[in-house]
Amino acid sequence: MVVSGMTETQIRKCHERLERFLVDLLEPVGRSERRHWGAVYVRGLLLDGERKSVEPMALRLPDGNVQAMQQFVGQSPWDWKPIWSRLSRRMTAELEPESAWALDDTGFPKQGDHSVGVERQYSGTLGKTGNCQIAVSLHHVGTQGSAALNWRLYLPDSWTKDPERRAEAGIPDEVEFRKKWQLALEMIDEVREWGLADRIVVADAGYGDATEFRDALEARQLSYAVGISSQVGVWARPPKIYIPEYRGRGQPATRYQYSKQRPGSVRDVALHAKGWKKIRWREGSRGWLESRFLAVRVQPSHGFVDGEAPHKEVWLLVQWPEEEKEPTRYFFCDLSPAYTLRRLVRIAKSRWKIEHRTICSSRTSWDSITMRDGTGPVGTITSAWSWWRMHS
Repeated sequence: MVVSGMTETQIRKCHERLERFLVDLLEPVGRSERRHWGAVYVRGLLLDGERKSVEPMALRLPDGNVQAMQQFVGQSPWDWKPIWSRLSRRMTAELEPESAWALDDTGFPKQGDHSVGVERQYSGTLGKTGNCQIAVSLHHVGTQGSAALNWRLYLPDSWTKDPERRAEAGIPDEVEFRKKWQLALEMIDEVREWGLADRIVVADAGYGDATEFRDALEARQLSYAVGISSQVGVWARPPKIYIPEYRGRGQPATRYQYSKQRPGSVRDVALHAKGWKKIRWREGSRGWLESRFLAVRVQPSHGFVDGEAPHKEVWLLVQWPEEEKEPTRYFFCDLSPAYTLRRLVRIAKSRWKIEHRTICSSRTSWDSITMRDGTGPVGTITSAWSWWRMHS
């Protein structure tokens, strides 16, 4: 007998491996009955079937029980953090040490306005503005694969300021509006507390454009390779600055003076740069992916209008395909000056595993599928804040 391309023997062995895995993972939930229904619930998520809410999963499972599974997810008083911590440590241990932490946000289309956090907002997953919920996630990515480590539900400002909707969804009083990059930092801090080794942080321009986010990573001594937009300002050469001499009247000056020097955009730097090289960064389904790249050392110029000192030197990595009229991608890479161009490119491009959305592809990562098709941690986000936490 063959089920979903597997024989009965293969299914039985897979079931046994899953049960052994869940014994350790679900130990923090407490009572044996609670652990049992937790294991049943996970098996339901992994089975075929589009709908991953409790009732249809229970109907597909030979030992399914709607009431018991609903109680486990929505009412049982177990803490979700030890579960996430154990899962993150286990998945990280299974992947190679030469890897990165990748940030992503995923949109879940919704009907109506009752699901917690739902709003008409832009979603990269949808490729447009739509009625959806958005989850911010942190992933371990490397050449061997990837694994989701942590998640947060993005709660729009309109929700945090609406007492009625907060009460209906059970949102705790202490939960306030947080920008996505702030949620990202919370997740990074949390996985570090769990004992996970630091990695290079990779993210798109939605995070990289936030100066506060980059500064916070540097304050934590975390290296990064993050996308930025074309108009971000930089000093291509170190500017000459000074603080005016104190002449004995008023308060001494503390702001740096730049005279007539002004920074340029990363686009301007790229358009006038020389030394572009073709780099291959990975093999795709139709052969190797390659493009033209350039990397130069620059100093981000944020804060110069307020008299702040120049930022420390980082790599500006730029991609300019030959068929395009101008560069298409820009990255700030806070990495050693000794890094080669090829290494910079491969690190900056390592997010592809979580960006890949074609579920039928053999190269799609498990966490990409589970985050987007509802078979995994944040697939079925419901109206309740606590349910979302438990279901994650």
